[in-house]
Amino acid sequence: MAANPTLSAPSGRPNMKYVTLVSIAAALGGLLFGFDTAVVSGAIGFLGDHFHLNDVQVGWAVSSLIIGCIAGAAASGWLSDSFGRKKVLVGAAFLFIVGSIGSGLFPSFSGYVAARMVGGLGIGVISTLSPLYNAEIAPARYRGRLVAFNQFAIVTGIFLTYFVNSAIAGAGNDSWDVSTAWRWMFGVGAVPGLIYSVLLLWVPESPRWLIKQGRAEEALPILLRIHGEEAAKREVLEIKASFKEAKVPFRDLFKPGMRFALTVGVIIAILQQVTGINAILYYAPEILKETGAGTNAALVQTILVGFTNMVFTVVSIWLIDKAGRKVLLMIGSAIMAASLALIGLVFHAGAVSGYLVLGLIIVYVAAFSISLGPVVWVLLSEIFPNRVRGRATAIASMALWTADYAVSQSFPPLLKSAGPAVTYWIFGVLSLATVFFTWRYVPETKGKSLEQMEAMWANEEEQPSESGLKKFKERLNN
Repeated sequence: MAANPTLSAPSGRPNMKYVTLVSIAAALGGLLFGFDTAVVSGAIGFLGDHFHLNDVQVGWAVSSLIIGCIAGAAASGWLSDSFGRKKVLVGAAFLFIVGSIGSGLFPSFSGYVAARMVGGLGIGVISTLSPLYNAEIAPARYRGRLVAFNQFAIVTGIFLTYFVNSAIAGAGNDSWDVSTAWRWMFGVGAVPGLIYSVLLLWVPESPRWLIKQGRAEEALPILLRIHGEEAAKREVLEIKASFKEAKVPFRDLFKPGMRFALTVGVIIAILQQVTGINAILYYAPEILKETGAGTNAALVQTILVGFTNMVFTVVSIWLIDKAGRKVLLMIGSAIMAASLALIGLVFHAGAVSGYLVLGLIIVYVAAFSISLGPVVWVLLSEIFPNRVRGRATAIASMALWTADYAVSQSFPPLLKSAGPAVTYWIFGVLSLATVFFTWRYVPETKGKSLEQMEAMWANEEEQPSESGLKKFKERLNN
C-alpha cells in the first residue's frame, strides 16, 4: 500500500505533531480523574451539613468513588480487549458525565453514593486505558513523555478543581453553600466529560488492538501517519508476530515471564499509594491546620501544594525519556523517604512549625510528582506484552485503586491512634522500600519498543531455569 503523502510521517522520523495531539486528547481523561478525586474536598463540608452525616457516612461519601474505580479498573481489561480502547474510553466518559450530574441532582444521600460509584466506574476505566492507549500509539523514543501527559492532566484537574470549588462556594451565602453549592461542584464535571467525549471521537483506535483483532489493514494507515511507510510496515510485522495466539487463556498471566511482569506491576502500583500521597493530598488542609494554620491559610497552602504537584510533573515529562524510569523512581522515592522522616521528627520533637511542615510537604510532593506519580502509570502501560496488556494493566490498576482506598480509610484513625510522627514514619519506611524494590526488581524500559520488551518476557517464559531475574534484566538492559 502506498503511503498518502498528506497523511504519512516524514520519512525516517515519527510525525510527532500528530501523535502528540492524539496523545493529549486521550490523556485529557486524566483531567476527569483529577477533578473527580479532588472535587469532594471542597464539597464534603457542605454535603455533610446538608445530609447531617456522621463520621462513618462522611468517610463513605469520600470513598464511594474509589469503590467504583476499583470495579471499573477490574473490568477495563476485558472490555478493552473485547471492544477496543477507543470505544471503551468513550463509554467511560459517558459514565463520568452521568455520575457527575447524578451526584449533584439526587435528593438523597444513597442516591449521591450510587452516582459517585457510577462516576467511579468511568474513572477506573479511564485511569487504566488512557495511559495504555498512549503507550500503544507512541513511538518508543517518546513513549515516556506521551504517557506521562496523563499524570499532568490528573494534577492539572486537581489544581483547577481547587479554584472551581472556591469560585462556586463564593457565589452565595452559607445557606446557599449547604443547599446548592456542593451540587454545582459535582455537576460542573459534566462539562470536561463532554469535551473529552467529543475529542475521543477524533482519535484513532489503537493500532495494536486492531492488529490483535486481525484488522491490520485498518491499523496500517494509522501507523503510516505516525511513523512513515518503512517503519510502519516493519511495526505491523512485529506486532503481528507478538500475537501468536488469537485467544490467550487467563492462566498465561501466571507463566514464569508473565508472572514476574505482573508481580512487578502490581507491587509498584501498590507502592505508589502506600507511600502516602493521597493521604496527604486528600487531607492537606487538616494536616496544615494541625500545625497552627487557620482554615483560610490552610486552603491557600493546599493550593500551593497542588501547584507544586503540577509544576514538577512537567519536569518529569521532560526527564522521563532522558534519565529513564528507574533513575527517577529511585531518586524520587529516596527524597520522599527523607522528607517524611523529617516531618515525623518535627512532630515527634513537638517543635511544629507551619512553614517547616509546609516546606517538607512541598519537597515530598515534588519528589512524588517527578517519580512515582507519572512513572508508575508509564510502567503499567508498557511492561506487559501485547497479548495480555489489557488484562494485566487492569489487574495492576485495580491493585492501585484498592491501595488508595485502604490508605484513605486508614489514614485518619492511624493519625489519631498512633500520632502524626509514627504515621509519617510508616510512609517513610514504605518509600524507602520503594527504592529497594525499584533497584532490585524494576527493569529499565526507556527507548525499548513494546515488542522488544515482549521478546524479553518471551525468553523468560521459554527458559526460566536458564535466566533467573539477573540474566533477564541483563537482556532487557542490553
